[in-house]
Amino acid sequence: MSSSIAIKVENLSKMYRLGQVGTGTLSHDLKRWWALTRGKEDPYLKIGQVNKRSEKGDSQYTWALKDISFQVNQGDVLGIVGSNGAGKSTLLKLLSRVTSPTEGRVKVKGRIASLLEVGTGFHPEMTGRENIYMNGAILGMSRHEIKRKFDDIVEFAGIAKYTETPVKRYSSGMYVRLAFAVAAHLESEILIVDEVLAVGDMEFQKKCLSKMNDISHNDGRTVLFVSHNLPSVQALCNRAISLEFGQKRMEGDTADVIADYLKKNKGGDAVKWNGRSEAEVAGKLAYFSDISLHSQFDNNIQMGDDIVLNIGVTLTDDIQGVMLRIMLHDSNEQLITSLFSLDFGTDLKLKKGYNSTRITVKKPNLLPGDYKISLSVLYNYGSQVYDTINDCITFTMLVADVTGTGVPFLSDRGKMWFDTEFVNLNA
Repeated sequence: MSSSIAIKVENLSKMYRLGQVGTGTLSHDLKRWWALTRGKEDPYLKIGQVNKRSEKGDSQYTWALKDISFQVNQGDVLGIVGSNGAGKSTLLKLLSRVTSPTEGRVKVKGRIASLLEVGTGFHPEMTGRENIYMNGAILGMSRHEIKRKFDDIVEFAGIAKYTETPVKRYSSGMYVRLAFAVAAHLESEILIVDEVLAVGDMEFQKKCLSKMNDISHNDGRTVLFVSHNLPSVQALCNRAISLEFGQKRMEGDTADVIADYLKKNKGGDAVKWNGRSEAEVAGKLAYFSDISLHSQFDNNIQMGDDIVLNIGVTLTDDIQGVMLRIMLHDSNEQLITSLFSLDFGTDLKLKKGYNSTRITVKKPNLLPGDYKISLSVLYNYGSQVYDTINDCITFTMLVADVTGTGVPFLSDRGKMWFDTEFVNLNA
């Protein structure tokens, strides 16, 4: 194995017996042993099926992973994406040596710190301090090395008040804070992080992503990161692998892998607002009847793509000068912008009855992350508000190379005014 390679995976496979806690019955184990002593293939490997959760198979065995091969260089940050049940967590457990492979092998250069589940490697009866020292010892660090890192770990986790408290009394958020702080600060060459960070709050997630980026770029450590948060994967990882039914679908540049993953999993249907009952809109002079977001990837929008909303507005009387407003908020409830149809020189000329309209926000200059859309139908910039729907549509903005330079970010991040088109489709 080359000195620059941190992890090398060769033809890795893992098979499980469905509905069983153990690996099989005594008779199965004896048949396996008899086959191996005669130099034959394990007879039960032949009947294992591909791990498709939506299909009922006729075998007691299933492949959680099948014939996976790849390598990770030192200092790489590798993202692993895939649907639930694709084999992501199984792969990390094999790399962390929590379980052993059915076939294939894993070569690892250096010590591994894993964060696979809340409280992985913690003893519930021991205090936070004791668990820090225990985890360090497991990684082969001396007491002096752990002591040198101790204050940094406690400060990062924000649990200074509770270091002498048994971790069984910690909340799940405190568990994650301490577990990640220990894994990131103790001197392992490889850090493996599963979706567990989703338990933490938004501020702590950002802190963790920043720390992983730092230890990769500044310390030259290798990071494997599994997450369903695609913007986080795109922002952090320089390479990615997508898994599908326990098999490797694609490996390569992060943006290419995620684009393929989205294309494979796109639903093709508009993301629709749930709507309201007749009783809820009774007495309103104007109200929203239906709202839908149109994107090639459902509620995921790549940077550089338009935001297209089809909106139904019903007027119960002849009202002049009706206008629409679209408001964008980020995941922290901060208002990004508020756009009025009249500001774009558009008199929608809505008429009594049902009106079909479209709002197109052209190539919005938004950073990656989650956003919410609120809509209002009103008169004279809000002197009279007929109807407002808060957070009717949510979407995720994904990183993309919008400039064609190979840099997947927008440089003009201060622009808050968007080129937007309001159209009355009935006109």
